[in-house]
Amino acid sequence: MSFLIVHGWQNHRPEGHWQHWLPGRLRDDGHEVRYPQFPEPDEPVPGDWLALLRSELGELGGDGERVLVCHSLAVLLWWRAAPSLGALQPDRVLLVAPPSADVLRGFPEVAAFAPEGIESTPLPADLVARTRLVAADDDSYFPGGAASLYADRFGLDTDVVPGGRHLDLPAGYGSWPAVLAWCTDPSVRITGR
Repeated sequence: MSFLIVHGWQNHRPEGHWQHWLPGRLRDDGHEVRYPQFPEPDEPVPGDWLALLRSELGELGGDGERVLVCHSLAVLLWWRAAPSLGALQPDRVLLVAPPSADVLRGFPEVAAFAPEGIESTPLPADLVARTRLVAADDDSYFPGGAASLYADRFGLDTDVVPGGRHLDLPAGYGSWPAVLAWCTDPSVRITGR
């Protein structure tokens, strides 16, 4: 199996974050893992991030499934790119803690990642079938919870983590065994730490 892990806004891949922990554990189990630093994470440019996403997906190889794990801003990046990825499309996708487009539009540095209509654009059924969402019920970046949009409107298989906030390092998400378990077994339900 091979994995691509894509971080979100203002993420400089800190060592304590679950996204930093996960590649090491997957590599220890013999998997290929790509965890690139996306350019200018504090003031990202959608076109630059999209180009790197496509490039990294193109480099994702190895035997078995190709799995993409996206956190926060990376969720909207993939959501916009997914219908046009063609052969680059991974076999499975995990979307973690997506931000609300309305919230993002309040931050000039990332507003371009949330064009009008992004949260009304459904994915094709084949992409829905290979995608899992995990989100908290109290994420300040998605008031009301992302499950109401992604599960109810788009039909994504969803795991809700009570009290998980943004499922990031400030919320206490360093190691996250449930995500590691899902990476190698998609039947695993993702729970909080």
